[in-house]
Amino acid sequence: MLENTIAAVGPLDEAAMTAARQLQARLTKPAGSLGALEELSVRLAGLAGSCPPPVPDRAAVAIFAGDHGVHAQRVSPWPQEVTGQMVGNFLAGGAVVNAFARQAGASVTVIDVGVAAPLPVADVDRPDGAGALHGAPEPVVPRLVNAPVRRGTQDMTVTAAMTRQEARAAVEVGIGVAGDLVDAGAGILLTGDMGIANTTPAAALIAAFTGADAAEVTGRGTGVDDPTYQHKIEVVRAALRRHDPDPADPLGVLAAV
Repeated sequence: MLENTIAAVGPLDEAAMTAARQLQARLTKPAGSLGALEELSVRLAGLAGSCPPPVPDRAAVAIFAGDHGVHAQRVSPWPQEVTGQMVGNFLAGGAVVNAFARQAGASVTVIDVGVAAPLPVADVDRPDGAGALHGAPEPVVPRLVNAPVRRGTQDMTVTAAMTRQEARAAVEVGIGVAGDLVDAGAGILLTGDMGIANTTPAAALIAAFTGADAAEVTGRGTGVDDPTYQHKIEVVRAALRRHDPDPADPLGVLAAV
């Protein structure tokens, strides 16, 4: 599945992008007056292969939930159980993402791809993740897709976070959910994640792929104090020293950290 998906990703349509830039130049407005929206419209034309690009509707939000073993290094003041509690809040419609989704008429799907503890929820959708998007003008009830690759990762400062096979399986969960949501009628997909301590491996990924120092790419997450923040930076550095991940092997980087 992974190789076929990568092979299906083609380049942007240059002809459509050229047409979009020419259209922008003909509009009665000062050049560049729409700021970033102008280049965004060009990219959308390139993605869609037409100018003007179709306006995407029936948006679907997919939130991938999982726990990381690096939580054991005390990089977050919050207990890991909060991950499952937040998933319950998503499914009850009580989180900020639900409020935005209601305003936009978007569906919300939560995917358990690796929450450490069993989720205290009973309304579990079938594993295909299709939900109930078909033609619905109103947001559908949030759905849970149960697809855990493992119950939380390992601590990346001690060993690899996942095996290579587990990393591949996690990516393919995302590919499958995306395909199911599109098949169910979604015109545009938005992604998010939920997991206490997950900004620490996120910083490690950014550092691994960009070569930036951990201090440049590590944030405060949920607003940790200065000592915890400095410790968090050192945890990211320790993981990178241990694994020395090769950015030319993205699946290997994902598995390592």
